[in-house]
Amino acid sequence: MSNNFEITEQTKDFISKETISGIILVIAAIVAIIWANSPWADSYHYVWHELHMKFGFGNWFDLDASLNHWINDGLMAIFFFTVGLEIKREVMEGELSSLKKASLPIMAAVGGMIFPAIIYTFFNYDNPQTINGWGIPMATDIGFALGVLSLLGDKVSINLKIFLTALAIADDLGAIMVIALFYTDPSTIDYTQLWIALAFVVVLIGANKMGVRSGTFYGLVGLFGVWIAFVYSGIHATFAGVLIAMTVPARTKIAEKDFLKEAKKLRAIFEKNTVSGNLLSVEQTHAVAHMEKLLEEVQTPLQKLEHAIHPFVAFIVLPLFALSNAGVHITGSILNLIMDPVSLGVIGGLVIGKFLGVTLLSKLMVKLKLSALPQNVAWPEIYGVAMLAGVGFTMSIFISDLAFDDPLLIEKAKVGVMIATVISSLLGLLILKWYYYKRDS
Repeated sequence: MSNNFEITEQTKDFISKETISGIILVIAAIVAIIWANSPWADSYHYVWHELHMKFGFGNWFDLDASLNHWINDGLMAIFFFTVGLEIKREVMEGELSSLKKASLPIMAAVGGMIFPAIIYTFFNYDNPQTINGWGIPMATDIGFALGVLSLLGDKVSINLKIFLTALAIADDLGAIMVIALFYTDPSTIDYTQLWIALAFVVVLIGANKMGVRSGTFYGLVGLFGVWIAFVYSGIHATFAGVLIAMTVPARTKIAEKDFLKEAKKLRAIFEKNTVSGNLLSVEQTHAVAHMEKLLEEVQTPLQKLEHAIHPFVAFIVLPLFALSNAGVHITGSILNLIMDPVSLGVIGGLVIGKFLGVTLLSKLMVKLKLSALPQNVAWPEIYGVAMLAGVGFTMSIFISDLAFDDPLLIEKAKVGVMIATVISSLLGLLILKWYYYKRDS
């Protein structure tokens, strides 16, 4: 059994954007840490936590929150929307679309979630105040990990990058489920608002079934219906993004063969009616207009939205999230912070747990012949990627804020996340660099 991933231009474009985004994310995180521990540390806290922005519409709703809150509950909903689009695309036609292709990255992701949670629990099982952080080391940051992987240049095969991407997307789906099931307090839920949100989701599903393909429609109904109702419901508003994404149509309006047939006809008309000068003939103008309509119909709304929104998320939303959340102000001894059970649990979970989970479950799947390594990928490369899976930055920091109310515990968790990210990045690079050196020498 071989696992030969299909490499499309869309896949290459996605990986390229995620790689650049990961590098920008690193820079934003470094700036945040320096800013929060500089002589201007008070300004960091003031900008992100004391400056407020108000958003309202008559008597219908009135939202007043800090910039950090707007980023975490507002802009991150757009991030989760793109994650939802990515998951839907991969499940429908990507690397998670069949059992053969999906089995290895999915099981690797499962192992990479279970083992970190176990290790974190080992360090914190006897402390009811900190045990709730078991979900923090469960997620992998796609952009950050791919950004680190890009430092090795063209030595890294595209199949290895696709495996890491598929693993991280499956990991994201698992993290979303964990947040929904374990980091939402049922006693705080306003079920009236929740039913309103679900009613708007039904409207979007109905629109999908009726053939509505306007991205603007899904955006407006999603924002003013689903997202606002989720804000007031008590369930984290980022889930609105995932639900909205699942309702976006993923079908073309015209079949590929029909598109090619019509395109050939229009090309023939265009060539036949060429006129001298710079202006098009009437026939050519009509052919161009028809081609524009065909191009619209052959693209799915899901792919168009993902293509349009992904750069905004990659280059604005995630760097802003890092800038406003990674600025941990270190008070006292950094060694004491690191040696705290919360930090140790997060570091151990991400560095050791991710590596063991991804490696062991991958080995088991191949040993049982339920899956196979991607083509042209060797086991040492899987070990390197398993270590890079410990780069949990964005989602781990996000879950830290949900797991704890105590700012000191959140600080300890974030310190653990950032240290684990550095260790996992360096060890992953060393493993891969050593393998490529041995291979090429």
